[in-house]
Amino acid sequence: MKPLTEYTKTELGAELNQLQIQYQEAHAQNLSLNMARGKPAPSQLDFSNEMLKEMETYRLEDGSDARNYGMVEGIPECRKLFGDLLGINPDQVLIGNNSSLSLMFDSVSLLCLLGTEGCKPWSYYKYEGTPVKFLCPVPGYDRHFTICEKLGIEMIQVPMTEEGPDMEIVTKLVREDPLIKGIWCVPLYSNPQGICYSDRTVEQLASMETAAPDFRIFWDNAYGVHHIYEEVALKDILKECEKAGHPNRPYYFFSTSKISFSGAGLALFASSPANIAERKAFLSTQTIGPNKLTQLRHVQFFKTPENIRAHMKKMADDLRPKFDLVLNTLDHELADTGLATWSRPKGGYFVSLDTLPGCAKKTIELAKECGITLTGSGAAYPYGKDPEDRNIRIAPTFPSLEELRQAMDIFVLCVKIVGIEKTLDEMK
Repeated sequence: MKPLTEYTKTELGAELNQLQIQYQEAHAQNLSLNMARGKPAPSQLDFSNEMLKEMETYRLEDGSDARNYGMVEGIPECRKLFGDLLGINPDQVLIGNNSSLSLMFDSVSLLCLLGTEGCKPWSYYKYEGTPVKFLCPVPGYDRHFTICEKLGIEMIQVPMTEEGPDMEIVTKLVREDPLIKGIWCVPLYSNPQGICYSDRTVEQLASMETAAPDFRIFWDNAYGVHHIYEEVALKDILKECEKAGHPNRPYYFFSTSKISFSGAGLALFASSPANIAERKAFLSTQTIGPNKLTQLRHVQFFKTPENIRAHMKKMADDLRPKFDLVLNTLDHELADTGLATWSRPKGGYFVSLDTLPGCAKKTIELAKECGITLTGSGAAYPYGKDPEDRNIRIAPTFPSLEELRQAMDIFVLCVKIVGIEKTLDEMK
């Protein structure tokens, strides 16, 4: 297609008729392809199959039996392995079970229930009629927003820039409002845009003045080693906060969900020594210990941070053709048409596409009718409400290349149809 501005109304109507014929042909194929979530494909999971073989030993280096109770903080070998990978002191690392989302939910829940640093529990404000608030960079990760919604936390949208959240807005809001207690951050290859936080953004987050003494940065480094096209360095939020005099501000999360097995991996929580001591005390009332066998399997399989990085290069080689296909299709079919813009991530798991305003929901519905399931419209915004109804998250990781090719052909067809219909409607 040529740019929308170069068509007459009659020409655009004729173009739409041709696209609708193509759509009916695609609809007749009765496809059923799911691109709704960023799940690893079987080929990616297969890279870790050796982890399923019989374990070398159940004993830890200190002689402890990993099959038994204990070590709520995780086994020392695993804390060291992932601490070294991420450049974090192992003493400031706790290893949990397979879901970092669980660790995030627990973290917010504990602050709501018990508070921290002698401050009132966050739920106190809710029952007083003035619920606490979180800053939510948008578009963002829907499950972060669900945590806030379930726990009665008011969400404030903050736009993303090429360097991360708009820090002019963030610093002003947190300085003025003591009810703003936290911010969600996916700092490397953000979900869904693939934005990487700049050094300046990390420094500002660490040093900014906050009206709430118990303000927390929820640092979800989900894609910290998921480089696809280029490895991007991320400034250390823990060190920056300590340097700025706010060591307790960051809560750091990480997991192996997209490194080893999503359903049988492990998750990590890191923070200041004081926060780690506080969390260990909470954990001791919640559990007698995590799944240490899974932790030991990861240690026996990966052994060193260098081996994890080599493993992730194999992952990148498997994923890169899928991202190439998505970006090449968008470039070939939609570039310079005026119908959409999209991100070009260097890593992570998603491509974010913006349609013309008011077109995302209908595009997703049209694709669904043709057998292509995408993430629901509005998912990347608090309360599921995209104010401009234009953002669509593309998750290319799970389908095979052939399935992805079919899905993208139909997807761009839907983008064109809905966008042209809107344009024609505005020409009336």
